[in-house]
Amino acid sequence: MFYEPSKGHGLPHDPFKAIVAPRPIGWISSIGRDGSLNLAPYSFFNAFSSALVWFSSDGEKDSATFAVETGEFVANLVGRDLAEKMNRTSVNAPRGTSEFDYAGLEMAPSRMVKPPRVAGVPAALECKVTEIFRPKMLDGSDSGAVVVAGEVVSVFIDDAFLTDGLFDMVKAGNVSRLGYMDYSAITETFVMRRPRWEKD
Repeated sequence: MFYEPSKGHGLPHDPFKAIVAPRPIGWISSIGRDGSLNLAPYSFFNAFSSALVWFSSDGEKDSATFAVETGEFVANLVGRDLAEKMNRTSVNAPRGTSEFDYAGLEMAPSRMVKPPRVAGVPAALECKVTEIFRPKMLDGSDSGAVVVAGEVVSVFIDDAFLTDGLFDMVKAGNVSRLGYMDYSAITETFVMRRPRWEKD
């Protein structure tokens, strides 16, 4: 099949998010100017260099708003054992509600930023905001997305998830978002060496 997103696809559910998958989940913890805490999962999240990450919010949600207010956030890694609690933090709770409390999660202090990390995560990236931007559509209209970019200033890794000095993604069971209501967790990896060009 072929379709133009602006004209619809005719399928029971939009396939776009299933095509662009798996997507790593940035479980973003942030703190507002008034001290309010927020914790929410974002599947529009990724690293775009070895020192920068970003997440995208559809509209002015608390994570983006708080990151703008205080200039900091933490991207927590979702391990398989925390997937269900991560899902609970996606609730549409009123502003000022602590998703940490709602999901029964404990906080752990960060080292270089004010927002706490989620206690028990395999890894977390402490970030300071470098840019906030609002992408436009082809016609120049507002897309409704708010993109928050941050520099990773400190990295936490639980030593239990290091194997021979390498972060063990299988042991952590990194959770990613697929399409629809589907998720996946890493249960195996395989290695491919990057080729080197050799002149004759």
